[in-house]
Amino acid sequence: MKKPVIIVGAGLSGLRAASLLHSKGVEFLVLEARDRIGGRVVSESIGGTDLARIDLGPTWFWPDYEPVMTRLVMELGLQTFLQHTDGALLYEQSENARPQHHRLPEGAVQRSFRLQGGVKSLIDAVYDTLPSGAVHLNTTVRAIRMDHVGEITVEADQPEGKKAWKADAVILAMPPRLVARRIKFSPDLPEELMKSLLEKPTWMAGQAKAVAVYERPFWRDEGLSGQVTSWAGPLQEIHDASPVQGAGALFGFFGMPAAVRRELGEDKVLRLVVEQLTRLFGEQASKPVSLLYKDWSVEPHTAVEEDADPLTSFPEYGPPGHAGIWEQKILFAGTETAAENGGHLEGALLSAERAVSKLPGTRDK
Repeated sequence: MKKPVIIVGAGLSGLRAASLLHSKGVEFLVLEARDRIGGRVVSESIGGTDLARIDLGPTWFWPDYEPVMTRLVMELGLQTFLQHTDGALLYEQSENARPQHHRLPEGAVQRSFRLQGGVKSLIDAVYDTLPSGAVHLNTTVRAIRMDHVGEITVEADQPEGKKAWKADAVILAMPPRLVARRIKFSPDLPEELMKSLLEKPTWMAGQAKAVAVYERPFWRDEGLSGQVTSWAGPLQEIHDASPVQGAGALFGFFGMPAAVRRELGEDKVLRLVVEQLTRLFGEQASKPVSLLYKDWSVEPHTAVEEDADPLTSFPEYGPPGHAGIWEQKILFAGTETAAENGGHLEGALLSAERAVSKLPGTRDK
């Protein structure tokens, strides 16, 4: 009896790999440590409607140079809208200096799009292509073993106890550092491969996002785009996160390192965020109807200790090294393993396609 391909991770890359295998008639299982699907995709509802959801993970895609993501969105019939960039940008050099207004020439900003209902709508749509029962939540893979005849066993913890599955092959659709730090391989992975995995910082793992939600996007009345670059902080980069209609929202990435955020605590961090937004956008910004906060550095299924170190440049992503005796037995997916567009949703999809294409026999199915 043929054994399934086991996919570890139910983020975008894992679910897309599962969907591709399903379309080829290949038996599979998806094992996910979290109690939800989506991985680093989190879209919080505001205003009581799923159409007005705010992304606390990835937010945008760029149709002009991300064809795989664009094609999948069209195939799944998802609704998109253009990211709001009309108006002046603000540059904040210090807390005491008045923000500078700048207008970029038309066409200077690359068009980016968002999904109505947040990126979670993409996750849900891909998940809906899978057969019932294919994804096992609350299932944390601890060990992957291969015996002397090449048979693979995947061992995991579940709330009711330990469980093991036999596998034809394993697709590791998770951050490379998590693979290296959290899964025991027997026999060991090659030393060079382990080094390669640890050298790939988990995208966004050291970051946090804060979102202030308002009754409407009032800054647009003042001719502001909602975009800010700040050297004063705590938010280093701010964007308009408003849904298509109704509420307004501003979200920002932190310049504040993960260790400082933890030391201050969420309440103090968010108080500093509101103070900054008030400096930038005036008194109306001082009373958001809701504040959302997601610190990815404290997510055990996203970040490892090394990910707390701030990135000084864009990471060099791409496929890990040669797997030695594990070659074609374990395959790597996840946006950090993409040769192009690493860190983006496009990269996650490309990595899924690459992993599936490398499984023996899948091209003929």
